[in-house]
Amino acid sequence: MASLIANNDVVDLAATKLAHLKTNEIKTNDKDDEDFRTYDQETTPARVIEHYRLMRSKQTVTFYDRMAEKYRFDPGTGEGRRQMTIEEAFAELESYVDASDPDLDLPNKIHLLQTAEGIRKAGHPEWLQLTGLLHDMGKIMFLWGNGEDGQDGYDPKGHQWALGGDTFVVGCQIPSDAVVFPEFNELNPDMHDEKFNSKFGCYKANCGLDNLKMAWGHDEYMYRMLVANKCLIPKEGLDMIRYHSCYPWHDKGAYKHLTTAEDEETLEWVKLFNQFDLYTKDEDNVIEVDELWGYYVGLIEKYGLGGKLWW
Repeated sequence: MASLIANNDVVDLAATKLAHLKTNEIKTNDKDDEDFRTYDQETTPARVIEHYRLMRSKQTVTFYDRMAEKYRFDPGTGEGRRQMTIEEAFAELESYVDASDPDLDLPNKIHLLQTAEGIRKAGHPEWLQLTGLLHDMGKIMFLWGNGEDGQDGYDPKGHQWALGGDTFVVGCQIPSDAVVFPEFNELNPDMHDEKFNSKFGCYKANCGLDNLKMAWGHDEYMYRMLVANKCLIPKEGLDMIRYHSCYPWHDKGAYKHLTTAEDEETLEWVKLFNQFDLYTKDEDNVIEVDELWGYYVGLIEKYGLGGKLWW
């Protein structure tokens, strides 16, 4: 299925996958596949375990609704909390380190450029490269957040359970066979509420991915920010940003009773993207920011994100 977008770009899953590389050609280090995303009580850093304990305890339907209101954009004007350029937002993220990631202890700007460059070197289209550059920028929410709401990005030891980490669908049973640290599921208040603790919870069968509420984090915020600012990245790229952290869905196959046949193509796009998100994480993968930035400024402008934007 192909769709036409701005700048005469064509989005075609089959054609894009022709440029897809094998995992060992994407990787920028010698780690084995099983050494990525290792989560267990014995070897996972304590900060990561605590992150997921809090995330599972506090990410509920009520919390999602409160964050959606707090971070809303005016449907008419797109107005949000503050106007910044992409470059200014990157500057704000300079010292942010993700407390939920066991694979990387580098600032997010470096990870974003690593992802974008991996996509670029694989020969994928410009819109996909830009998606790689922007996909984690929603963590900028820490500017308006606090530790109580899981958005303390000023301190790498702060609570960040509503900024990063694997998301899951709130409002229905949390799949124990698809989430990391399933022992924390019972801590979630919604799992003791009959409206939300069943297989379907508050949803109808096969209602579709776009009608589900994911645990609130940078994915949903950044998706909403890009839509509000009327960016020209195609839906496929926006979906990558919106759903890339939902590992229970795209990695473990959960929620098929809630998704549609159309969501299967979205799943393929997200899987394609996530290989670059995961396998380019490398503290030895040197990125020359000043040398690369001019190229990405061109993409930012091409896809309607130049100048001041609402965040």
